[in-house]
Amino acid sequence: MLMPKRTKFRKQFRGTMKGKSNRGNKIAHGQYGLVALEPAWITNRQIEAARIAMTRYIRRGGQVWIKIFPDKPVTAKPAETRMGSGKGSPEYWVAVVKPGRVLFEMAGVPREIAAEAMRLAGHKLPIKTKFIENEGQGDVYVPVVNETLADAKKAAHAAAVEEMHEAEAKAEEGGDASES
Repeated sequence: MLMPKRTKFRKQFRGTMKGKSNRGNKIAHGQYGLVALEPAWITNRQIEAARIAMTRYIRRGGQVWIKIFPDKPVTAKPAETRMGSGKGSPEYWVAVVKPGRVLFEMAGVPREIAAEAMRLAGHKLPIKTKFIENEGQGDVYVPVVNETLADAKKAAHAAAVEEMHEAEAKAEEGGDASES
């Protein structure tokens, strides 16, 4: 689960979620993104569930960035406790999300797969979301995750066979030219 290693203060005020997100509202790393359309608190469990849904669908191909972090503690008093005696203890952590905030980014997969993965992730979140694309971000380096050693050997063998065929073709062309 996502949570801060340590904080300056154990408990925080609730705060407000007025206005739109003015930071983190553009795709920074990937080609595709999932944007929040409503304000909400998103818990660390919801973020983790959305991440798992995405990575399972893309079968560990490509790359996923989580652009929100739950750094706000939410307190709760035990059930059937009388009023007073101070604030409750921290129970879970939330990320404060405003409309326009990019929640997740993805790169290295086809558009259709990315759109479906983001749709599945959006169903795990308590807000409406929208799939977006970054048109100018076509040259993102994504390491190949799914390629095994056997695949690499097959590719190297195919390249060697191709070179051998090209060399034979050149030799035949050279032989034809010397005969005439």
